[in-house]
Amino acid sequence: MTDPRVFTGAPVRSYETDFDQTETPISESGMWVNGLTDGLDWADVVTEHGGAHGGRVKMGVAERRAEQGNLEDADAAPLGDYDDPTAVLTGSWGPNQHARGVVFSRNPTEDYYQEVELRLRSSITPHSCTGYEVFWRCLKTENAYAEIVRWNGPIAGFTSLARATGPEFGVQDRDVVEATIVGSRITSFINGKEVLSATDDAFANGSPGIGFNFGCGDTYVDHGFSSYAVDTYD
Repeated sequence: MTDPRVFTGAPVRSYETDFDQTETPISESGMWVNGLTDGLDWADVVTEHGGAHGGRVKMGVAERRAEQGNLEDADAAPLGDYDDPTAVLTGSWGPNQHARGVVFSRNPTEDYYQEVELRLRSSITPHSCTGYEVFWRCLKTENAYAEIVRWNGPIAGFTSLARATGPEFGVQDRDVVEATIVGSRITSFINGKEVLSATDDAFANGSPGIGFNFGCGDTYVDHGFSSYAVDTYD
């Protein structure tokens, strides 16, 4: 099978950053829009000490859903605030996208669902966040996982497209994670190895970005990205 990270032709738009500014929320001279500042219902992304991590969240209702194994009725709607710290890049981007991030992870814990998330074909407007989210738990135990979900617009309005559990699907400090979307195929990588894929055609365009799970207490400073880069193609 062709490597989905190999594209024909030059990228139509690219971006990379080492998060060398201290900003609440992330802006980088207007390059980012954020989940709370711009989307109103989610949380913002913060940059400091050469990294990006999640900002303040509600911390009211904890995460419970069938995919996590903590919701008895598999058909029930997920429970939780789901105000994930989220930021996406501004402007127009090519529809075929390849995003990369270097993970930082200190003090991994089973107590929270610490995640690093790469976004594809996404958009944030007041009370709406759409697109695809590819993410990995910052853990290397049997409770680690990787997942691909589609965000449908309203808060807590998402659909899981693919999920795998086990230590090989989690990440640790200095791991490199990648996510691609080519046509309708979405693919997840850890350190160059494909670990998960899904197909979906709900969104044909949108911006790349980053995010983190809600409900991680005071541990947001312990996990995030130390660098990020994206190339997009027509």
